[in-house]
Amino acid sequence: MNRRDALRIMGSGFGTVALAQMVGRANPAVSLPGPLAPKPTHFPARAKHVIYLFLNGGPSQVDTFDPKPMLTRYHGQPVPSGNLKTERKTGNLLRSPFQFKKCGQSGIEVSEIFPLLGERIDDICVIRSMYTNRPNHEPSLFRLNCGVPLPGHPSMGSWLTYGLGTLNQNLPGFVVLCPGLPVVGPQLWSSSFLPSVHQGTYIPNNESDPEKMIQHLRSPQFDLAEQRRQLDLLGTLNRLYLGAEGPDLQLESGIQSMEIAYRMQTEALEAFDLRKESEATRARYGEGDFARGCLLARRLVERGVRMVQVYFGNMQPWDNHDDILIHRKLAFQADRPIAALLDDLKSTGLFKETIVMIGGEFGRTPAVEVSGLVSVQNGRDHNNHGFSMLLAGGGVKGGMTYGATDDFGFKA
Repeated sequence: MNRRDALRIMGSGFGTVALAQMVGRANPAVSLPGPLAPKPTHFPARAKHVIYLFLNGGPSQVDTFDPKPMLTRYHGQPVPSGNLKTERKTGNLLRSPFQFKKCGQSGIEVSEIFPLLGERIDDICVIRSMYTNRPNHEPSLFRLNCGVPLPGHPSMGSWLTYGLGTLNQNLPGFVVLCPGLPVVGPQLWSSSFLPSVHQGTYIPNNESDPEKMIQHLRSPQFDLAEQRRQLDLLGTLNRLYLGAEGPDLQLESGIQSMEIAYRMQTEALEAFDLRKESEATRARYGEGDFARGCLLARRLVERGVRMVQVYFGNMQPWDNHDDILIHRKLAFQADRPIAALLDDLKSTGLFKETIVMIGGEFGRTPAVEVSGLVSVQNGRDHNNHGFSMLLAGGGVKGGMTYGATDDFGFKA
């Protein structure tokens, strides 16, 4: 930089101190186009939002949404075709301890541990032919969240906001709710090589007070007007720098993130305050972190958030190597809030424009796990060869199954 440019930039910089006091823009970031502004699609789209309910750990398809009579018939016997390679050693076939029954007008069979979802199965498409290429949590989590089994690629929510923008500039376009962290953690909602403004905004949903969920959102020293003046001044200086030095993706993303944080003060605390809901509504969703997450997801899409991802809990709660009977307890915690979410989306009309995805990173083996790592041999190992996922809303055809696994539920 030569002396002439240095003086020009410094002079303009000092001038903006006065300029920031004189220019009275209420909220320039909302009125000006930015990376999160809604973008038109090539063709009219029915779906506008995604809610991804992630049952981390790997729920068992043969105990939930993919019944296998042959599993009961050959219980305790070796798999006729031999066990497929999974992460740990497995033995003979293990029948499901849960009963299945035909539900809805479609007659799709659903496990007894999901009675409320069974009642709504005519709104759901059960995909029974999911598979991944690795039997481990980490690569399968990356596959189901980022499309590839390795870190370093943008997540689904990041791609959605990058391509489509978001409908509410006062809230993040992509919100991630988890009481703690799943396996891998923040890389699952990373924007990677996309601008950082598109990464998921992680908010722990183990608190009910929005002030605790979103800490340090409000300034204890300055009101909104003073913060706006500070941001305007900083924005002017940054634009002068960009004009002199050229594009800087990291700086531009930082500017947008600060603008979102500022705008969140006007709407986020209200959006995350479940005390605004009636006692009857909260009772329909039930108790617990996942129930809170499902209700928050509904409130966020109502306010224009593009994608909300709700993890079932910390680490991998559905990873039941020892005892598959634990699935009953987990399903009890998941069934009611998912059903309530679907009901509310239908009652408000959002069901037609919101895709709801329900599933984990893989399924579980139809054969019992017999490795030396389990204390009770009544569980199932990871099964990446075939598992199920549920889709509903957003134009998805409900009351149908798509794809299939083999007679024992091992391979798609």
